[in-house]
Amino acid sequence: MMRDAIANSSTSFKQGHRQLIILAMVTTLATTGIIAYRWRLHSPQSRVTQTPQVSVPQIKTVTALGKLEPKGKVIKVSAPTSSQENRVDQLLVKENQVVKAGQVIAILDSKDRLQSALVKAQEQVRVQEANLAKVQAGAKPGEIEAQRAQVERLKAQWQGDKIAQQATYRKLEAELNNAQAEYGRYRQLYSQGAISKSSFDSKRLSLDTAIQQLQEARAVLTRIDGTKQVREAEATLQKIAEVRPVDVEEAKAEVRNAMADVNQAKENLKQAYVRSPQDGQVFDIHTRPGEVVSSDGIVEIGQTNQMYVVAEVYQSQIGKIHPGQHVRVLSDSLPGPLQGKVDWLSLQVRRQNVINTDPSSNIDAKVVEVHIQLDDASSQKAAKFTNLQVKVVIHL
Repeated sequence: MMRDAIANSSTSFKQGHRQLIILAMVTTLATTGIIAYRWRLHSPQSRVTQTPQVSVPQIKTVTALGKLEPKGKVIKVSAPTSSQENRVDQLLVKENQVVKAGQVIAILDSKDRLQSALVKAQEQVRVQEANLAKVQAGAKPGEIEAQRAQVERLKAQWQGDKIAQQATYRKLEAELNNAQAEYGRYRQLYSQGAISKSSFDSKRLSLDTAIQQLQEARAVLTRIDGTKQVREAEATLQKIAEVRPVDVEEAKAEVRNAMADVNQAKENLKQAYVRSPQDGQVFDIHTRPGEVVSSDGIVEIGQTNQMYVVAEVYQSQIGKIHPGQHVRVLSDSLPGPLQGKVDWLSLQVRRQNVINTDPSSNIDAKVVEVHIQLDDASSQKAAKFTNLQVKVVIHL
């Protein structure tokens, strides 16, 4: 029994010793864990706060303010610039009237004056064309015949004068020969003392007279040269009968110049008729008949068959916008939302023009204009609301 008690005591001791060892190991592991935790707690890496991942909702729309406009904006149609004051004589359209491109919308009071200038220019063309025809035809037959007769008359006159003067010359030459013979005979008689000195002197005077008359006749005969006058008359005849190319070209140039004046007069007359530059609808009338064309023009026209929205998107959001994106347009004045698509973006950053009714909004914000084309149904609804402020929702 003693042996059994000792054996039991030894077994109990071993079990207690094993439990102490296990307890010590557990205590050691716990202490080590606490030390490691504290070390990590005070280390630099442990100071970095681990931010939990938050799911941010993706932005799917961009909202902006804008206004309704017809395609191509509203056009102010005015009279052509001129140094003279333009006054409307007739106004041919009314407000809200639909007009076509090229349709006359007003007539200026300068029409009558410009019409008269055109008629005058056209008459001048007819005058120059008649002159060209005359140059091309040459002189009249009667003028040619008259000049030819003048040439023949001058020739005949020259021949007659020459023959008559030649006869006179021959007569005087004969008289000179006779005077020389008489002078020789009287000189011999005078030397013989048969006649007086006065009789001899009279014969010498007769000889001198005959010599002088013959010399004068020879001079007249030399001067009678009708060839010069005949040549001048013949040159005139040729000039009248000849059609020179240079004269024809000059006359043609005058015709072309007159026709250019007609074309200019036509263009000036066109300016008296003020026409619509495009299809559209008359929004407003600024100048009535009898009034001078104002600085705002005569009428305002817009293409309301195709309406646009010009939205002002903040420059910080413009990078999200591109052509083709779907757009909804909202306003309390519209019967319902309008639909459209982004057509094109402006290339310029500018100040905000469409102002929010919220006084706290930033009215000096920098924006980019985004032009949105409405579909056909929406264009019909928006046609009567040009310049209406709207809210635009662009779907990204």
